[in-house]
Amino acid sequence: MEFRRFRGTDKYLTSSALESAVNCALALERPLLVRGEPGTGKTLLAEAIASALGLRLIHWPVKSTTRAQDGLYVYDTVQRLYDSRFGDGDVKDIRRYIKHGPLGQAFASRDRVVLLIDEVDKADLEFPNDLLHELDRMRFVVTETGDEVIARERPVVVITSNAEKELPDAFLRRCVFHFIEFPEQDLMARIVRVHHPDLDQKLLDQTLRAFYSLRDVDGLRKRPSTSELIDWIAVLRRAGIASVELDAGMPFLGALLKREQDLLAFAEATSRGRRPRA
Repeated sequence: MEFRRFRGTDKYLTSSALESAVNCALALERPLLVRGEPGTGKTLLAEAIASALGLRLIHWPVKSTTRAQDGLYVYDTVQRLYDSRFGDGDVKDIRRYIKHGPLGQAFASRDRVVLLIDEVDKADLEFPNDLLHELDRMRFVVTETGDEVIARERPVVVITSNAEKELPDAFLRRCVFHFIEFPEQDLMARIVRVHHPDLDQKLLDQTLRAFYSLRDVDGLRKRPSTSELIDWIAVLRRAGIASVELDAGMPFLGALLKREQDLLAFAEATSRGRRPRA
């Protein structure tokens, strides 16, 4: 299989460290485990890899109730029961009622795909371990039919985590790991330019200065992220605001701070005349 290097895309700017991690995972054909605070582009990374490599993306959003089995397949017994009472199909054919989950779809695909297992640490502690066998072997058996699904092309697996729980060592050993650092101001300026290419330089400088100072306010539970900065700038431009300063009257603060206690922490910092580090 031809090895294609990942170098980001026009809309997803990367660091050399992130590119190295992605290309390491591609070369080793191992899952890429990505951590970082919310808003650093973990989910968008999978979309960028799919776009850059010309592959289809399969998204598996993990929830607290998600089981590893859900990713392989589900046996729709309810539909089979319904058909047995009201339908005219052959309910003896169990295969009609086997529905592949995201992992099963990735294995069954004729072409290589990118599989995003999003926020793996939201599920039960045993969830990552339950994935190990299938991710290693790239195959599974449908118990109800005895059919074995074997991956024709090994998918590119991207796993994101918000570090809400510790992941098992056995799971970590099988992954290439990368922690996405929050962008420095120079990189953030380039990211903003992707989304707002004609933004006035003065407003860009002011919003970045206010944004990074706001992130330094003591006591914030949820610091504003990249996506919130981009949204904030969009609102400022739509409102025709050409200048901003970090003070209690900063416009549209609710686009950046999403918790009441964070708004109170900011108000307290500004009222006491304590400015965060610029």
